[in-house]
Amino acid sequence: MKTFPVSSSILSTTHLADFLREQYGFSQNATCQLLKAGVNHSYLITDVEFKAVFRIYSLNWRTETDISQEISLLNRINEGGIPVSYPLTDTRGHYIQQLNAPEGSRFGVLFSFAAGEKLLTFPAEVHYKLGQIMAQFHQITVNQTIDRVTYTPEVMLVDPLEKLKPFLSEDTPEMQFMLSTQRFLLNEFANIDHAKTRQGVVHLDIWFDNLNIAKDGTVTLFDFDFCGNGLLSFDIAYYILQIHSTETDVAEFHNKKESFLQGYESITEISEEEKRLFPMLGESIYFFYIGVQCERFENWSNTFLNELYLKRLINLRVKRWFDFNALAVS
Repeated sequence: MKTFPVSSSILSTTHLADFLREQYGFSQNATCQLLKAGVNHSYLITDVEFKAVFRIYSLNWRTETDISQEISLLNRINEGGIPVSYPLTDTRGHYIQQLNAPEGSRFGVLFSFAAGEKLLTFPAEVHYKLGQIMAQFHQITVNQTIDRVTYTPEVMLVDPLEKLKPFLSEDTPEMQFMLSTQRFLLNEFANIDHAKTRQGVVHLDIWFDNLNIAKDGTVTLFDFDFCGNGLLSFDIAYYILQIHSTETDVAEFHNKKESFLQGYESITEISEEEKRLFPMLGESIYFFYIGVQCERFENWSNTFLNELYLKRLINLRVKRWFDFNALAVS
């Protein structure tokens, strides 16, 4: 019987372990365990006391140039003392592996293990520390660019709604809200005073799911898959947005938000123009990630994305942030 082609696959941990032993010189005791099959697939590699994470990028998700630029950025900030999960070379000194998966050639990279655990909520002093880490990261990347996506208003607001349209009817109140808010946000982008804002390389996805906190308080960032060029305040805005999504008590939200900002400004000043932009930039990032969920429906979000999910997401996250900040639609 002819083997039927596939568009997405999860690679065998047994065979992947054999591949990694050969490429990286791991011992025969090395094991491979699937951690997560999302937009990319992550595997935990254990060899006695050594641990690392092997990421396999989905087919046609990132080009080899995209990945090499991510690797170069990680090496630069790791050398700058930023606590990150950084790429590791194989026995030949290569970072990027190419795997002949059933759907086509996929890329893989081995990353250092980030000790600790993911915590949904954590004390204000940890938010302060994360503010410092983000500011130090931005000190390295300010006025720098990489050969990856630039987060323009079109990328953040226009493209995502085109990806959303097949999943949510235009006559729903939720889509009408998204369309009117898109117009408002595009106008806000047009009125940014760029002389008073910093540009550079951004992570765009620093939140509790992409950092581990060890028992001694050490914080390690990982997953720079969305790194690109744009306003540095995107990172700050997104982090504040995530505090708001996890802290239901308004006083606690403000306490932890201020602690984070104080930590950041103990390293680098934030302009008043950048602070003014935080609510609208956060709202824009919601648009962007809704677009990602719709774009990766086939191999990731099909397990949860439907009209009900989108309506709940828009009402309980996107519109809630809009109303909380009293963003006015003109």
